[in-house]
Amino acid sequence: MMRKLYAPSAVRELGERYGIRAVKRFGQNFLVDKNVVDRIVEGAGIGEDDCVLEVGPGMGVLTAALAEKARRVVAVELDARLIPLLADVLGNYDNIRVVQGDILKIDLCELLRRDETERGGLKIIGNLPYCITTPVILRFLEEGPQADGMTFMMQREVAERISARAGEKAYGALTVAVRYRCETRFIARVSREVFIPKPQVDSSVLRFDFRWEKAVRPQSEAMFFAVVRAGFGKRRKTLLNALTGLAGCGKEEIGRALESAGIDAARRAETLDLREFAAVADAVRAFAPRA
Repeated sequence: MMRKLYAPSAVRELGERYGIRAVKRFGQNFLVDKNVVDRIVEGAGIGEDDCVLEVGPGMGVLTAALAEKARRVVAVELDARLIPLLADVLGNYDNIRVVQGDILKIDLCELLRRDETERGGLKIIGNLPYCITTPVILRFLEEGPQADGMTFMMQREVAERISARAGEKAYGALTVAVRYRCETRFIARVSREVFIPKPQVDSSVLRFDFRWEKAVRPQSEAMFFAVVRAGFGKRRKTLLNALTGLAGCGKEEIGRALESAGIDAARRAETLDLREFAAVADAVRAFAPRA
């Protein structure tokens, strides 16, 4: 059954058998290229003792390939219509657990019980729907669970944002959030032609390896990200104007904080690297009015 899933005809046959058509609001595009699946699995660096959390198994093509390499696969699928199909397609594997639920809402700690991850590492993998790529990445960055790394296929534009450098147009809050916690590695470029239905954009696969130590060490992580959000929330404005009001600081306090951090007040957030964001955050914290 698994081998047939790589063929477009198999996707259509399964869709007809189970009465399933791709739903736009779920961002469903089913992968039908074995080479891409192999590159994702190889790029993720899965070991035989690893537990894999898969986001959005779809029709199970990647899920089955993961189960061949990993000790355990826990796959979370939002579309309840696909659960009977997955039970059929993946029925020969005893190391796969399919859970119907929303990856943005599900209790991740409960999902990955201790017996799932006590041996080996945890890898998070998925072909992410374009409409929820950023929220999914941010949830795993901010809320865990403790993982060795993540490998995601995503819209090429989002991959370019994540990989951008300070000063580039694509550089933004997502870039900073990812770089603060992870090192990223490009795995593959994926044509829109290998999906059914065909999306309007091409995709990229990135691997995220969590850092043992954060890229910078601001005095307050909350303030660091508050500065990042404020700066990019008004990215066309200078830092002086974009940060005014943050932590109760008026323009005068922000000006003094930027001067203390050695940052020109006329610069914009997109020009700051992580070290500079940390310096600004520490300075704003120092000049913020005390209660």
